[in-house]
Amino acid sequence: MRGNQDNGEKAGPGILYIVPTPVGNLEDMTFRAIRVLKEADLILAEDTRTSSVLLKHYEIHGRLESHHKFNEHKTAGMIKERILAGANVALISDAGTPGISDPGFLLVRTCVSEGIEVQTLPGATAFVPALVSSGFPCDRFCFEGFLPVKKGRQTRLHELSSETRTMIFYESPYRLVKTLDQFTEVFGEDRGCSVAREISKKFEEHRRGTVKEVADWYREHEPKGEIVIILAGASE
Repeated sequence: MRGNQDNGEKAGPGILYIVPTPVGNLEDMTFRAIRVLKEADLILAEDTRTSSVLLKHYEIHGRLESHHKFNEHKTAGMIKERILAGANVALISDAGTPGISDPGFLLVRTCVSEGIEVQTLPGATAFVPALVSSGFPCDRFCFEGFLPVKKGRQTRLHELSSETRTMIFYESPYRLVKTLDQFTEVFGEDRGCSVAREISKKFEEHRRGTVKEVADWYREHEPKGEIVIILAGASE
């Protein structure tokens, strides 16, 4: 790992490492991710309590501080200064790759604007296995993440009504049925759909069918855990 090397010269800036963490099964951690976290001067975590479980599992004992959506505007500048002073910083989220519907974008942009080296490690993310397992075309797709909860939600859905690429959405289990019902209204009840739940965990589930069929299933079977919805694109 580069940075903070005592070779008789003034130490240069450190590096910001974006480190994916498992979305479920702890065995999905990469060897490189473990090494980077062990060598980092500082680990930034979305929730230190959640991340402590992972770090303890891999005997990672580095300094841990919180960096989440409620404090990232305040802390990004301070973290940038620490990296410029030579610290190597690793950013992790509760699960998956930071910046993908998780905190990370602001810190990366801040560091990039200062010319700081940013290294993003490849690794776990929820939407890729959900997409590949759906059976829908994955040569072209669009990632929508979480839809607006209220304002702008219907507008966004209607904008997507003619989208021909496979679409990817994240959703809360508490809003899943309501969202699928809205998909039925906007995209039609026969539009193909796949809901992936609890990816890489013990009770991983993939429910496939039309939007209406999948909505009806979860109306009768309460969904739990992390949800990824894969929606077929419109016919060209």
